[in-house]
Amino acid sequence: MKAVLKIISYLGLALTIIPVFFVLGGSLDDASYKTLLLVGTLCWFFTAPFWMFGKKE
Repeated sequence: MKAVLKIISYLGLALTIIPVFFVLGGSLDDASYKTLLLVGTLCWFFTAPFWMFGKKE
């Protein structure tokens, strides 16, 4: 379960970082960027605490 949460949280983090370069390059519009940023932020904040601050195995 922790491995799945890590994958989802890292994908969410990537959704907050990678689209910036597409906006700067002009291939992504502002509305799409904001949507990707929102989805990535929600993925990160709803999954990361469970594997980062959970009990040690």
